Amino acid sequence: MGMKNFEKGFLLLFFTFFAGLPAFAQVDTSGVEPQTAPLENEQDTSRTAEPLELNDPLEKPLTIDLSMQVEEEEEEIPEKKRKKNVFYDIKTKKAYAKSGFGQNEKIEIFHILKEWEQPDPYVRDIYWYEYKSKSVKKGGTPTPEEGMLLHGPYRVEKDGEIIVKGIFYKGTKHGRWTTYRKMQDYMALESKQEYIKGWPKESEISYYDREATKMKEVIPIEYGKKEGNYYLFFPSGQVAVRGEYRYDKKVGTWTEYYPLRQRRKKEIQYAPDPWTDNFRPYIAQEWNQEGELIYEGKKK
Repeated sequence: MGMKNFEKGFLLLFFTFFAGLPAFAQVDTSGVEPQTAPLENEQDTSRTAEPLELNDPLEKPLTIDLSMQVEEEEEEIPEKKRKKNVFYDIKTKKAYAKSGFGQNEKIEIFHILKEWEQPDPYVRDIYWYEYKSKSVKKGGTPTPEEGMLLHGPYRVEKDGEIIVKGIFYKGTKHGRWTTYRKMQDYMALESKQEYIKGWPKESEISYYDREATKMKEVIPIEYGKKEGNYYLFFPSGQVAVRGEYRYDKKVGTWTEYYPLRQRRKKEIQYAPDPWTDNFRPYIAQEWNQEGELIYEGKKK
């Protein structure tokens, strides 16, 4: 009897160990830069960002729905099988907006949600229709009073020809997006890009588990360059590092967090845009685990 209990205990430990090993998908860590930055004066230049504490506080992980397969594009569903103005089982209203004059006039034809939904907080580029200006906006923090998220097929026409075609999912680009340019007697394909609910399909995603349910890192990549919001997560699902890439460069404020209660640990300031030369990144502020400010730096 004692030997059987021993064998059961051994097998339990064995499978628990191997089930806990991390698994990764489409990730290239060779180009990931360490989260360090020089300080404002010579005395502090040896000070660097501390290693991230990726210990698991056993909280339920957050969910970012980033399926590795693009869903069927709604515009390809036969009209007879599609409910009017319903896309991905969500009801919408058809709308349009005009811009420009004469030969430069462009017409945007799109759909907006009938009922308000909060946009994905992790996707940088959210598209929505502003009631006041009667135009499509990109970015910002829309509210139900100001406008509504785009959802469903989208196209831009100029001189009766389609120059942009794609589909939105709750304010984010999704599926195949194409742009066209008018030649002498035909429309030529200018670019083609695929997205998965706001994330370029080229983005590099890694996970903590084999089932790809606990995301570890998102490196946004578009047209071969880092472009968009970067995220590193703790095993709990809480954000460990967040920042923005533009044209392959870190820009703006990058923030590191403690693993519990999402308290800020450090803010590192990079150039405001990728074209600013001779900008030396520096630690702008640093806090202890109790939330007390322990360091504040300034640009030289």
